[in-house]
Amino acid sequence: MFEGASKSYLNRKSVHKIIADHAAEGDGLKRALGWASLMSLGVGGIIGAGIFVLTGTAAANYAGPGVMISFILSGLACAFVALCYAELASLIPVAGSTYTYTYVTLGEIFAWIIGWNLILEYAAGAATVAVGWAGYFNRVMQGLGIHVPPELTTAFFADPTAPGAPPGAVHGLFNVPAAVIILLLTALLVRGTSESTLFNNIIVAIKVVVVLMVIVVGAAHIDQANWSPLIPENAGEFGTYGWSGVVRGASVVFFAYIGFDSVSTAAQEAHNPQRDVPIGIIGSLIICTILYVAVAAVATGVVNYKELGVPDPMALVMDRTGVSWLAWAVKLGALAGLTTAILVLLYGQTRIFFAMAHDGLLPPIFARLHPEWRTPAVSQILVGVVVALAAGLLPLDVLGEMVSIGTLAAFALVCLAVIKLRKMHPEIRRPFRAPGIPWLPVAGILSCFALMVALPLDTWLRLLIWTVIGIAIYLLYGIKHAKRLH
Repeated sequence: MFEGASKSYLNRKSVHKIIADHAAEGDGLKRALGWASLMSLGVGGIIGAGIFVLTGTAAANYAGPGVMISFILSGLACAFVALCYAELASLIPVAGSTYTYTYVTLGEIFAWIIGWNLILEYAAGAATVAVGWAGYFNRVMQGLGIHVPPELTTAFFADPTAPGAPPGAVHGLFNVPAAVIILLLTALLVRGTSESTLFNNIIVAIKVVVVLMVIVVGAAHIDQANWSPLIPENAGEFGTYGWSGVVRGASVVFFAYIGFDSVSTAAQEAHNPQRDVPIGIIGSLIICTILYVAVAAVATGVVNYKELGVPDPMALVMDRTGVSWLAWAVKLGALAGLTTAILVLLYGQTRIFFAMAHDGLLPPIFARLHPEWRTPAVSQILVGVVVALAAGLLPLDVLGEMVSIGTLAAFALVCLAVIKLRKMHPEIRRPFRAPGIPWLPVAGILSCFALMVALPLDTWLRLLIWTVIGIAIYLLYGIKHAKRLH
Protein backbone atom coordinates (compact mmCIF):
# COMPACT_ATOMS: atom_id res chain seq x y z
CA MET A 1 0.00 0.00 0.00
CA PHE A 2 2.77 2.44 0.91
CA GLU A 3 5.31 1.19 -1.62
CA GLY A 4 4.76 3.95 -4.16
CA ALA A 5 4.14 6.61 -1.59
CA SER A 6 7.30 5.82 0.34
CA LYS A 7 9.59 6.29 -2.65
CA SER A 8 11.43 9.56 -2.75
CA TYR A 9 10.32 12.16 -5.23
CA LEU A 10 13.94 12.16 -6.38
CA ASN A 11 13.43 8.68 -7.79
CA ARG A 12 10.63 9.96 -9.99
CA LYS A 13 12.20 13.11 -11.32
CA SER A 14 15.81 14.06 -11.78
CA VAL A 15 17.09 15.81 -8.69
CA HIS A 16 19.29 17.91 -10.94
CA LYS A 17 16.21 19.14 -12.80
CA ILE A 18 14.51 20.05 -9.51
CA ILE A 19 17.51 22.02 -8.30
CA ALA A 20 17.93 23.71 -11.69
CA ASP A 21 14.28 24.76 -11.74
CA HIS A 22 14.50 26.34 -8.31
CA ALA A 23 17.88 27.91 -9.00
CA ALA A 24 16.40 29.55 -12.10
CA GLU A 25 13.52 30.89 -10.02
CA GLY A 26 15.99 32.40 -7.57
CA ASP A 27 18.39 33.93 -10.12
CA GLY A 28 16.79 37.33 -9.70
CA LEU A 29 17.46 37.50 -5.98
CA LYS A 30 20.05 40.05 -5.04
CA ARG A 31 22.91 38.80 -2.87
CA ALA A 32 22.78 41.69 -0.46
CA LEU A 33 22.96 40.06 2.97
CA GLY A 34 26.15 39.69 4.96
CA TRP A 35 26.61 37.67 8.14
CA ALA A 36 25.62 40.61 10.36
CA SER A 37 22.32 41.07 8.50
CA LEU A 38 21.59 37.35 8.72
CA MET A 39 22.38 37.35 12.42
CA SER A 40 20.00 40.27 12.96
CA LEU A 41 17.35 38.45 10.95
CA GLY A 42 17.79 35.38 13.14
CA VAL A 43 17.56 37.30 16.41
CA GLY A 44 14.35 38.94 15.20
CA GLY A 45 12.88 35.60 14.17
CA ILE A 46 13.82 33.72 17.34
CA ILE A 47 12.89 36.23 20.05
CA GLY A 48 9.15 35.98 20.41
CA ALA A 49 6.38 34.08 22.11
CA GLY A 50 8.42 31.43 23.84
CA ILE A 51 10.39 33.78 26.06
CA PHE A 52 7.31 35.82 26.99
CA VAL A 53 5.04 32.83 27.62
CA LEU A 54 6.69 29.48 28.34
CA THR A 55 9.61 30.49 30.58
CA GLY A 56 7.31 30.65 33.59
CA THR A 57 5.57 27.37 32.75
CA ALA A 58 8.87 25.48 32.46
CA ALA A 59 10.20 26.98 35.71
CA ALA A 60 7.05 26.46 37.76
CA ASN A 61 6.17 22.96 36.61
CA TYR A 62 9.48 21.29 35.73
CA ALA A 63 12.88 22.91 36.19
CA GLY A 64 12.67 25.61 38.85
CA PRO A 65 15.60 28.07 38.54
CA GLY A 66 17.32 25.31 36.54
CA VAL A 67 15.30 26.56 33.56
CA MET A 68 18.46 28.58 32.83
CA ILE A 69 20.20 25.29 32.02
CA SER A 70 17.15 24.17 30.05
CA PHE A 71 17.62 27.08 27.65
CA ILE A 72 21.26 26.12 27.07
CA LEU A 73 20.30 22.52 26.24
CA SER A 74 17.57 23.64 23.83
CA GLY A 75 19.92 26.09 22.12
CA LEU A 76 22.49 23.34 21.56
CA ALA A 77 19.90 21.04 19.97
CA CYS A 78 18.75 23.90 17.74
CA ALA A 79 22.31 24.53 16.54
CA PHE A 80 22.60 20.96 15.20
CA VAL A 81 19.23 21.15 13.45
CA ALA A 82 19.69 24.66 12.10
CA LEU A 83 22.85 23.81 10.17
CA CYS A 84 21.06 20.86 8.53
CA TYR A 85 18.08 23.08 7.81
CA ALA A 86 20.37 25.62 6.16
CA GLU A 87 21.77 23.06 3.71
CA LEU A 88 18.32 21.97 2.56
CA ALA A 89 16.97 25.51 2.42
CA SER A 90 19.83 26.64 0.18
CA LEU A 91 19.39 23.58 -2.04
CA ILE A 92 15.58 23.51 -2.23
CA PRO A 93 14.42 27.11 -1.66
CA VAL A 94 10.68 26.57 -2.15
CA ALA A 95 7.43 27.05 -0.23
CA GLY A 96 6.39 24.36 2.21
CA SER A 97 9.38 24.43 4.54
CA THR A 98 10.13 21.11 6.28
CA TYR A 99 7.22 19.44 4.49
CA THR A 100 8.76 20.13 1.08
CA TYR A 101 12.26 19.05 2.14
CA THR A 102 10.88 15.75 3.41
CA TYR A 103 8.75 15.23 0.30
CA VAL A 104 11.73 15.70 -2.00
CA THR A 105 14.15 13.49 -0.05
CA LEU A 106 12.27 10.88 1.98
CA GLY A 107 9.05 10.43 0.02
CA GLU A 108 5.35 11.09 0.19
CA ILE A 109 4.30 9.15 3.29
CA PHE A 110 7.00 10.82 5.41
CA ALA A 111 6.08 14.18 3.91
CA TRP A 112 2.45 13.65 4.85
CA ILE A 113 3.31 12.72 8.43
CA ILE A 114 5.54 15.78 8.77
CA GLY A 115 2.99 18.06 7.08
CA TRP A 116 0.34 16.74 9.45
CA ASN A 117 2.59 17.21 12.48
CA LEU A 118 3.55 20.71 11.36
CA ILE A 119 -0.01 21.63 12.32
CA LEU A 120 1.27 21.17 15.86
CA GLU A 121 3.97 23.76 15.19
CA TYR A 122 1.89 26.36 13.40
CA ALA A 123 -1.74 25.94 14.49
CA ALA A 124 -1.04 24.76 18.04
CA GLY A 125 1.76 27.34 18.18
CA ALA A 126 -0.69 30.12 17.30
CA ALA A 127 -3.06 28.86 20.00
CA THR A 128 -0.23 28.78 22.54
CA VAL A 129 0.82 32.32 21.73
CA ALA A 130 -2.80 33.47 21.86
CA VAL A 131 -3.13 32.12 25.41
CA GLY A 132 -0.01 34.08 26.36
CA TRP A 133 -1.38 37.17 24.58
CA ALA A 134 -4.59 36.86 26.59
CA GLY A 135 -2.59 36.71 29.82
CA TYR A 136 -0.82 40.00 29.06
CA PHE A 137 -4.08 41.54 27.83
CA ASN A 138 -5.86 40.60 31.06
CA ARG A 139 -3.09 42.14 33.13
CA VAL A 140 -3.35 45.37 31.11
CA MET A 141 -7.12 45.39 31.67
CA GLN A 142 -6.64 44.87 35.40
CA GLY A 143 -4.25 47.80 35.45
CA LEU A 144 -6.99 49.93 33.90
CA GLY A 145 -9.47 48.80 36.54
CA ILE A 146 -11.35 46.47 34.20
CA HIS A 147 -11.81 42.97 35.61
CA VAL A 148 -12.96 40.24 33.25
CA PRO A 149 -14.49 37.24 35.06
CA PRO A 150 -11.74 34.61 35.46
CA GLU A 151 -14.07 31.92 34.07
CA LEU A 152 -13.95 33.78 30.73
CA THR A 153 -10.16 34.07 30.70
CA THR A 154 -9.33 30.48 31.68
CA ALA A 155 -9.34 27.43 29.43
CA PHE A 156 -12.09 24.86 30.01
CA PHE A 157 -9.59 22.01 30.40
CA ALA A 158 -7.19 23.91 32.67
CA ASP A 159 -6.66 22.20 36.03
CA PRO A 160 -6.70 24.81 38.83
CA THR A 161 -5.16 22.29 41.25
CA ALA A 162 -2.19 21.37 39.04
CA PRO A 163 1.36 22.07 40.32
CA GLY A 164 2.41 25.57 39.30
CA ALA A 165 -1.17 26.82 38.88
CA PRO A 166 -1.50 30.44 40.05
CA PRO A 167 -3.08 31.14 43.45
CA GLY A 168 -6.85 31.48 43.27
CA ALA A 169 -7.11 29.62 39.95
CA VAL A 170 -10.67 28.66 39.00
CA HIS A 171 -12.36 26.19 36.69
CA GLY A 172 -12.68 28.02 33.41
CA LEU A 173 -15.38 28.05 30.76
CA PHE A 174 -13.55 29.52 27.77
CA ASN A 175 -10.57 31.80 27.24
CA VAL A 176 -12.45 34.51 25.36
CA PRO A 177 -9.58 37.01 24.75
CA ALA A 178 -7.37 34.25 23.28
CA ALA A 179 -10.09 33.15 20.86
CA VAL A 180 -11.03 36.71 19.89
CA ILE A 181 -7.48 37.73 18.92
CA ILE A 182 -7.22 34.61 16.73
CA LEU A 183 -10.46 35.44 14.93
CA LEU A 184 -9.51 39.10 14.44
CA LEU A 185 -6.15 38.22 12.92
CA THR A 186 -7.79 35.53 10.79
CA ALA A 187 -10.12 38.17 9.35
CA LEU A 188 -7.09 40.35 8.58
CA LEU A 189 -5.31 37.49 6.83
CA VAL A 190 -8.41 36.57 4.81
CA ARG A 191 -8.51 40.10 3.41
CA GLY A 192 -4.75 40.01 2.82
CA THR A 193 -1.94 41.73 4.65
CA SER A 194 1.47 42.98 3.60
CA GLU A 195 3.66 44.05 6.46
CA SER A 196 6.27 46.60 5.49
CA THR A 197 9.92 46.08 6.27
CA LEU A 198 9.83 49.19 8.47
CA PHE A 199 6.90 47.84 10.49
CA ASN A 200 8.59 44.48 10.96
CA ASN A 201 11.82 46.15 12.05
CA ILE A 202 9.93 48.26 14.58
CA ILE A 203 8.22 45.21 16.09
CA VAL A 204 11.52 43.31 16.24
CA ALA A 205 13.14 46.29 17.94
CA ILE A 206 10.30 46.45 20.47
CA LYS A 207 10.70 42.76 21.31
CA VAL A 208 14.45 43.08 21.81
CA VAL A 209 14.08 46.25 23.90
CA VAL A 210 11.45 44.58 26.11
CA VAL A 211 13.77 41.62 26.74
CA LEU A 212 16.67 43.94 27.56
CA MET A 213 14.48 45.99 29.92
CA VAL A 214 13.43 42.85 31.79
CA ILE A 215 17.08 41.89 32.19
CA VAL A 216 18.52 45.29 33.15
CA VAL A 217 15.77 46.46 35.50
CA GLY A 218 14.93 43.05 36.89
CA ALA A 219 18.58 42.36 37.77
CA ALA A 220 18.43 45.09 40.41
CA HIS A 221 15.54 43.34 42.19
CA ILE A 222 16.89 39.80 42.31
CA ASP A 223 16.68 37.95 45.61
CA GLN A 224 19.37 35.27 45.38
CA ALA A 225 17.46 33.16 47.90
CA ASN A 226 15.01 32.40 45.09
CA TRP A 227 17.81 30.58 43.26
CA SER A 228 18.41 28.16 46.11
CA PRO A 229 18.36 25.38 45.25
CA LEU A 230 19.22 25.98 41.60
CA ILE A 231 17.77 22.58 40.71
CA PRO A 232 14.94 21.71 43.13
CA GLU A 233 14.84 18.16 44.45
CA ASN A 234 12.92 15.74 42.27
CA ALA A 235 9.30 15.42 43.40
CA GLY A 236 9.27 11.65 42.96
CA GLU A 237 8.45 11.36 39.27
CA PHE A 238 10.43 11.87 36.08
CA GLY A 239 10.33 15.44 34.80
CA THR A 240 9.08 17.12 37.96
CA TYR A 241 12.17 19.00 39.13
CA GLY A 242 15.61 17.48 39.53
CA TRP A 243 17.80 16.95 36.44
CA SER A 244 14.99 15.17 34.64
CA GLY A 245 12.93 18.32 35.18
CA VAL A 246 15.70 20.42 33.63
CA VAL A 247 15.64 18.22 30.51
CA ARG A 248 11.85 18.31 30.36
CA GLY A 249 12.04 22.08 30.77
CA ALA A 250 14.40 22.14 27.77
CA SER A 251 11.75 20.27 25.77
CA VAL A 252 9.10 22.83 26.71
CA VAL A 253 11.18 25.99 26.12
CA PHE A 254 12.31 24.59 22.76
CA PHE A 255 9.29 26.54 21.52
CA ALA A 256 11.24 29.73 22.28
CA TYR A 257 13.82 28.94 19.58
CA ILE A 258 11.41 28.29 16.72
CA GLY A 259 12.17 30.88 14.05
CA PHE A 260 15.84 30.26 13.26
CA ASP A 261 14.73 29.00 9.83
CA SER A 262 14.37 32.66 8.85
CA VAL A 263 18.16 32.65 8.46
CA SER A 264 18.41 29.44 6.47
CA THR A 265 15.71 30.49 4.00
CA ALA A 266 17.72 33.60 3.13
CA ALA A 267 20.70 31.57 1.87
CA GLN A 268 20.17 32.59 -1.77
CA GLU A 269 20.49 36.25 -0.82
CA ALA A 270 23.70 35.91 1.20
CA HIS A 271 26.99 37.33 -0.11
CA ASN A 272 28.80 34.11 0.74
CA PRO A 273 26.33 31.39 1.86
CA GLN A 274 29.08 28.96 2.87
CA ARG A 275 30.46 31.46 5.39
CA ASP A 276 27.59 33.86 6.15
CA VAL A 277 24.77 31.37 6.77
CA PRO A 278 26.46 29.35 9.56
CA ILE A 279 27.74 32.57 11.18
CA GLY A 280 24.22 34.03 11.02
CA ILE A 281 22.59 30.91 12.45
CA ILE A 282 25.08 30.11 15.19
CA GLY A 283 25.57 33.78 16.03
CA SER A 284 21.85 34.45 16.43
CA LEU A 285 21.40 31.27 18.48
CA ILE A 286 24.27 32.24 20.81
CA ILE A 287 22.91 35.79 21.27
CA CYS A 288 19.37 34.54 21.92
CA THR A 289 20.57 31.82 24.29
CA ILE A 290 22.46 34.41 26.34
CA LEU A 291 19.39 36.67 26.42
CA TYR A 292 17.10 33.77 27.32
CA VAL A 293 19.34 32.54 30.14
CA ALA A 294 19.55 36.10 31.48
CA VAL A 295 15.75 36.50 31.34
CA ALA A 296 15.26 33.15 33.09
CA ALA A 297 17.77 34.19 35.75
CA VAL A 298 15.94 37.46 36.37
CA ALA A 299 12.48 35.88 36.35
CA THR A 300 13.39 33.15 38.86
CA GLY A 301 15.43 35.61 40.91
CA VAL A 302 12.72 38.26 41.26
CA VAL A 303 9.77 35.86 41.68
CA ASN A 304 9.82 32.44 43.34
CA TYR A 305 9.65 29.86 40.56
CA LYS A 306 6.51 28.28 42.06
CA GLU A 307 4.58 31.48 41.27
CA LEU A 308 5.61 31.71 37.62
CA GLY A 309 3.05 29.29 36.19
CA VAL A 310 1.00 32.07 34.61
CA PRO A 311 0.45 32.99 30.93
CA ASP A 312 2.24 36.34 31.40
CA PRO A 313 5.35 35.65 33.54
CA MET A 314 7.35 38.66 32.38
CA ALA A 315 4.49 41.01 33.29
CA LEU A 316 4.37 39.44 36.76
CA VAL A 317 8.13 39.89 37.14
CA MET A 318 7.95 43.56 36.18
CA ASP A 319 5.01 44.15 38.52
CA ARG A 320 7.10 42.75 41.38
CA THR A 321 9.88 45.24 40.67
CA GLY A 322 7.51 48.07 41.55
CA VAL A 323 8.61 50.16 38.55
CA SER A 324 5.10 50.89 37.32
CA TRP A 325 5.91 52.66 34.04
CA LEU A 326 8.30 49.91 33.03
CA ALA A 327 5.76 47.22 33.87
CA TRP A 328 3.35 48.92 31.46
CA ALA A 329 6.01 49.16 28.77
CA VAL A 330 6.78 45.44 29.03
CA LYS A 331 3.11 44.47 28.89
CA LEU A 332 2.37 46.61 25.83
CA GLY A 333 5.60 45.57 24.12
CA ALA A 334 4.85 41.91 24.74
CA LEU A 335 1.33 42.37 23.33
CA ALA A 336 2.75 43.88 20.15
CA GLY A 337 5.32 41.13 19.69
CA LEU A 338 2.85 38.34 20.45
CA THR A 339 0.30 39.77 18.02
CA THR A 340 2.71 39.57 15.10
CA ALA A 341 3.80 36.08 16.19
CA ILE A 342 0.19 34.85 16.03
CA LEU A 343 -0.22 36.50 12.63
CA VAL A 344 2.87 34.77 11.21
CA LEU A 345 1.90 31.35 12.60
CA LEU A 346 -1.65 31.53 11.21
CA TYR A 347 -0.23 32.64 7.87
CA GLY A 348 2.34 29.84 7.86
CA GLN A 349 -0.23 27.14 8.61
CA THR A 350 -2.35 27.92 5.56
CA ARG A 351 0.76 28.03 3.34
CA ILE A 352 1.73 24.53 4.50
CA PHE A 353 -1.82 23.40 3.68
CA PHE A 354 -1.52 25.20 0.32
CA ALA A 355 1.61 23.18 -0.55
CA MET A 356 0.01 19.91 0.55
CA ALA A 357 -3.18 20.61 -1.41
CA HIS A 358 -1.08 21.52 -4.45
CA ASP A 359 0.47 18.02 -4.23
CA GLY A 360 -3.00 16.48 -3.96
CA LEU A 361 -2.58 15.31 -0.36
CA LEU A 362 -5.36 17.64 0.86
CA PRO A 363 -8.61 18.65 -0.86
CA PRO A 364 -8.27 21.43 -3.49
CA ILE A 365 -10.24 23.83 -1.29
CA PHE A 366 -7.07 24.36 0.77
CA ALA A 367 -5.31 25.68 -2.33
CA ARG A 368 -8.23 27.72 -3.65
CA LEU A 369 -7.60 31.47 -3.71
CA HIS A 370 -10.22 34.16 -3.22
CA PRO A 371 -10.90 35.76 -6.64
CA GLU A 372 -10.45 39.31 -5.34
CA TRP A 373 -8.17 39.12 -2.32
CA ARG A 374 -5.92 36.34 -3.73
CA THR A 375 -5.65 34.63 -0.34
CA PRO A 376 -6.58 31.04 0.63
CA ALA A 377 -9.67 32.46 2.33
CA VAL A 378 -11.60 29.24 3.07
CA SER A 379 -8.49 27.52 4.40
CA GLN A 380 -7.64 30.58 6.53
CA ILE A 381 -11.15 30.69 8.02
CA LEU A 382 -11.16 26.95 8.81
CA VAL A 383 -7.75 27.20 10.45
CA GLY A 384 -8.76 30.31 12.38
CA VAL A 385 -11.92 28.76 13.81
CA VAL A 386 -10.17 25.54 14.90
CA VAL A 387 -7.23 27.44 16.44
CA ALA A 388 -9.61 29.80 18.25
CA LEU A 389 -11.42 26.81 19.78
CA ALA A 390 -8.09 25.27 20.84
CA ALA A 391 -6.94 28.55 22.40
CA GLY A 392 -10.21 28.90 24.28
CA LEU A 393 -10.42 25.34 25.58
CA LEU A 394 -6.86 24.05 26.14
CA PRO A 395 -4.39 25.20 28.84
CA LEU A 396 -0.98 26.64 28.10
CA ASP A 397 1.09 23.65 29.23
CA VAL A 398 -0.77 21.16 27.00
CA LEU A 399 -0.52 23.43 23.95
CA GLY A 400 3.16 24.22 24.50
CA GLU A 401 4.13 20.55 24.88
CA MET A 402 2.25 19.60 21.70
CA VAL A 403 4.03 22.36 19.78
CA SER A 404 7.41 21.17 21.02
CA ILE A 405 6.92 17.46 20.28
CA GLY A 406 5.52 18.13 16.79
CA THR A 407 8.35 20.49 15.91
CA LEU A 408 11.05 18.20 17.32
CA ALA A 409 9.72 15.31 15.20
CA ALA A 410 9.80 17.49 12.09
CA PHE A 411 13.34 18.71 12.80
CA ALA A 412 14.62 15.17 13.33
CA LEU A 413 13.41 14.26 9.84
CA VAL A 414 15.17 17.33 8.41
CA CYS A 415 18.45 15.96 9.81
CA LEU A 416 17.68 12.53 8.34
CA ALA A 417 16.91 14.11 4.96
CA VAL A 418 20.37 15.72 4.86
CA ILE A 419 22.06 12.36 5.45
CA LYS A 420 19.99 10.64 2.76
CA LEU A 421 20.47 13.38 0.16
CA ARG A 422 24.24 13.45 0.73
CA LYS A 423 24.34 9.67 0.22
CA MET A 424 22.06 9.61 -2.84
CA HIS A 425 23.46 12.64 -4.64
CA PRO A 426 26.88 13.71 -3.33
CA GLU A 427 27.64 15.38 -6.68
CA ILE A 428 25.10 18.18 -6.32
CA ARG A 429 26.55 21.64 -5.76
CA ARG A 430 25.30 22.90 -2.43
CA PRO A 431 25.41 26.70 -1.81
CA PHE A 432 25.80 25.81 1.85
CA ARG A 433 27.18 22.49 3.14
CA ALA A 434 26.54 21.55 6.75
CA PRO A 435 29.82 20.51 8.41
CA GLY A 436 30.56 17.18 10.06
CA ILE A 437 28.31 14.92 7.98
CA PRO A 438 27.00 12.45 9.10
CA TRP A 439 27.83 13.20 12.75
CA LEU A 440 26.19 16.63 12.90
CA PRO A 441 22.74 15.46 11.71
CA VAL A 442 23.04 12.33 13.87
CA ALA A 443 23.66 14.62 16.86
CA GLY A 444 20.62 16.65 15.78
CA ILE A 445 18.42 13.54 15.58
CA LEU A 446 19.60 12.28 18.97
CA SER A 447 19.12 15.72 20.57
CA CYS A 448 15.59 16.04 19.21
CA PHE A 449 14.74 12.51 20.30
CA ALA A 450 16.15 13.10 23.80
CA LEU A 451 14.01 16.22 24.21
CA MET A 452 10.97 14.34 22.91
CA VAL A 453 11.57 11.49 25.37
CA ALA A 454 11.70 13.99 28.22
CA LEU A 455 8.15 15.17 27.50
CA PRO A 456 5.29 13.68 29.56
CA LEU A 457 3.74 10.37 28.53
CA ASP A 458 0.35 11.96 27.89
CA THR A 459 2.01 14.28 25.35
CA TRP A 460 3.34 11.22 23.52
CA LEU A 461 -0.11 9.65 23.61
CA ARG A 462 -1.62 12.80 22.11
CA LEU A 463 1.05 12.74 19.39
CA LEU A 464 0.31 9.06 18.69
CA ILE A 465 -3.43 9.68 18.43
CA TRP A 466 -2.81 12.74 16.27
CA THR A 467 -0.52 10.77 13.94
CA VAL A 468 -2.99 7.86 13.65
CA ILE A 469 -5.73 10.31 12.68
CA GLY A 470 -3.38 11.83 10.10
CA ILE A 471 -2.47 8.46 8.58
CA ALA A 472 -6.17 7.56 8.40
CA ILE A 473 -6.86 10.75 6.43
CA TYR A 474 -3.92 9.97 4.16
CA LEU A 475 -5.21 6.45 3.46
CA LEU A 476 -8.76 7.64 2.85
CA TYR A 477 -7.88 10.66 0.74
CA GLY A 478 -4.24 11.58 0.19
CA ILE A 479 -2.89 8.37 -1.28
CA LYS A 480 -5.71 8.31 -3.85
CA HIS A 481 -5.42 11.92 -4.96
CA ALA A 482 -1.65 12.53 -4.78
CA LYS A 483 -0.68 14.08 -8.12
CA ARG A 484 2.68 12.35 -8.06
CA LEU A 485 1.03 8.95 -8.29
CA HIS A 486 -1.07 9.69 -11.40
